Amino acid sequence: MARGTEAVYVPKRGDVDRLRPPRHLDRLRPPAYNAHANLTYQEYLMSSPSSAGRQASVERNTKETQIRASVNLDGTGELKCQTGLPFLDHMLDQIARHGLIDMDIHAVGDLEIDAHHTVEDLGITLGMAFNKALDRKGIRRYGHAYVPLDEALSRVVIDFSGRPGLEFHVPFTRASVGGFDVDLFYEFFQGFVNHALVTLHVDNLRGMNTHHQIETVFKAFGRALRMAMEIDPRSADVVPSTKGCL
Repeated sequence: MARGTEAVYVPKRGDVDRLRPPRHLDRLRPPAYNAHANLTYQEYLMSSPSSAGRQASVERNTKETQIRASVNLDGTGELKCQTGLPFLDHMLDQIARHGLIDMDIHAVGDLEIDAHHTVEDLGITLGMAFNKALDRKGIRRYGHAYVPLDEALSRVVIDFSGRPGLEFHVPFTRASVGGFDVDLFYEFFQGFVNHALVTLHVDNLRGMNTHHQIETVFKAFGRALRMAMEIDPRSADVVPSTKGCL
């Protein structure tokens, strides 16, 4: 070996035992991790089977609307959306982007009458898809977020409780944005809550621009969803309730 140099150990694929921490540390890790002990703990957090494959598709057809929704709760925030309501599409993009949820949504409704049926039924269908995709085991269950946009500030708090309930307090300063009736957002969230089986509190704390009010609500909703649906590695196989079910 040349003077001034020193040997550097480069791990090889078969050197798992050499790299693994002492066995007495195993009891400090969640049981689900011990079943995958050839992974580093960071690799486990990124690839836990408890958080893999959380995807679902739902199709719901009535005489008023025909809606298809697919969700991947462990996505990258990609949205494919066609509802016929551009401002609604813009808000759905906030959920996807800030929740890191992939969503593919196609909705056809009786928009010649009103947007009410399409907006409400889309909330229902999305709620069904989330409920179908989400295994309550191991999730953090609760999520919250504050999001500002210029003068507007909104707070959203969610509980995947299994009990639908909505508190929606957004004092809109005007009735429509881009031709969209903003009162219909209440119907969207009510439909989602009833079929995702969640408790949801939505509060716009301040704001003068209705577009800003709504956008902060949807961004906060996406971030609260992301927090609540995240897998807690310390209880990856446990339902987060003393009842044992949600």
